Amino acid sequence: MSEPNLNTPLNPPSSTRKLPDFKKSIKLKYVKLGYHYLITHGMYLFLSPLVVLIAAQVSTFSLQDPYDLWEHLQYNLIFVIICSTLLVFLSTLYFLTRPRPVYLVNFSCYKPEESRKCTKKIFMDQSRMTGTFTEENLLFQHKILERSGLGDSTYLPEAVLNIPPNPSMKEARKEAEAVMFGAIDELFAKASVKPKDIGILIVNCSLFNPTPSLSAMVINHYKLRGNIVSYNLGGMGCSAGLISIDLAKNLLQVHPNSYALVISMENITLNWYFGNDRSKLVSNFLFRVGGAAILLSNRYSDRRRSKYRLVHTVRTHKGADDKCFACVTQEEDSEGKIGVSLSRDLMAVAGDALKTNITTLGPLVLPMSEQLLFLATLVGKKLFKMKVKPYIPDFKLAFEHLCIHAGGRAVLDELEKNLQLSDWHMEPSRMTLYRFGNTSSSSLWYELAYSEAKGRIRKGDRTWQIAFGSGFKCNSAVWKALRTINPAKEKSPWMDEIHNFPVEVPRVSNF
Repeated sequence: MSEPNLNTPLNPPSSTRKLPDFKKSIKLKYVKLGYHYLITHGMYLFLSPLVVLIAAQVSTFSLQDPYDLWEHLQYNLIFVIICSTLLVFLSTLYFLTRPRPVYLVNFSCYKPEESRKCTKKIFMDQSRMTGTFTEENLLFQHKILERSGLGDSTYLPEAVLNIPPNPSMKEARKEAEAVMFGAIDELFAKASVKPKDIGILIVNCSLFNPTPSLSAMVINHYKLRGNIVSYNLGGMGCSAGLISIDLAKNLLQVHPNSYALVISMENITLNWYFGNDRSKLVSNFLFRVGGAAILLSNRYSDRRRSKYRLVHTVRTHKGADDKCFACVTQEEDSEGKIGVSLSRDLMAVAGDALKTNITTLGPLVLPMSEQLLFLATLVGKKLFKMKVKPYIPDFKLAFEHLCIHAGGRAVLDELEKNLQLSDWHMEPSRMTLYRFGNTSSSSLWYELAYSEAKGRIRKGDRTWQIAFGSGFKCNSAVWKALRTINPAKEKSPWMDEIHNFPVEVPRVSNF
């Protein structure tokens, strides 16, 4: 993909400029690298002289000194007992109160059948043959689809592809079963676990909430045990996948030696919009069939075979603000047809939620060098009224990989610009949007699977997952790789075609 160079100034300098462009100076680059190295390793540099002094002092000890110390302690038995008791007490307290580590054993992403593929031409043909859209809105759909960033290999459910479409509760359950059971079957095979091993079950699907619930459907199909702790999250938007991860993390703190199964998905069948309100039509262009199943564990014995360890989860909710609350709303149009409206304020609201989220996440993950630069500019601006721009931390120093919810091309463009990311960092998100479309809360896992299929995940690498959702919410999760992922041993929806990616995604795709 050809994207504008982030280092290129917006106003190119004139040819008569005499001063050098210090921002492009290679020497300045090494000064910044040296600064980051100095601050990051400052503690080691500070302690090095102290270690040398201690080593020099220890080298002067003789064999008689340890014997004299032992003789001294023999006559201070009470002191020895008190110190030993205190040491045992503090050690016990630490092991009992420290958070249990949460491991991601494995995950799987659902890949629908080839018969469910929907090219852009098929999409437009279907829209025309339904007979419900005006000619103006058909032109609008064609124009938006050209700029959507989606390719010709995304998937739609059978009920939507049929002529005429036949959305029904039966068809919606059929889609949900195919997605959930397909992802779970593959996960159980990859992780070598049995259904009876699952102690915690969390299913999230925003717009489809039948009775019995989706979690009950899973329990019934796999005959999960009777004392399972199950939850069904609805109406929480595209960021509900990370909310489910956060909920599973908290539950694993109080349920020792447990497996948690998280299922993230959305249902298209009953949520396809057949009206002519343009604010509701946009969701038809973006959302496609997809789902993911994730297996988490708090067993220390699973560390060796797990892929990742959960480091942080940060949740931000802006629902107290009316504008944020109403920017994504499911409602009826003037003709009584239900759809999801997207407000014009959506991008501004998402940006504000992201700012709040990374303000909380930054101190947890950024190196000290970046935090000091941010603090210095903040103090200069607030206290000394200096006319300086707020410093935007370089999150590329904190993470090797980013998985940004593939909500749409505009969202990805804004995050790339604001976080100053490279094409390489954006590639998993853009390729997921192109190949699978917006699969709602499961898109983050298609993106992580892409990085694995490309052989990019190395032991110790940190991955940042970011998702947005109605309400309005912005949620983050940080994972650390416990081992290098060998793509030759992986099974994912990308493996059969990963050699075809990345592809060039034109700004306007004519069809």
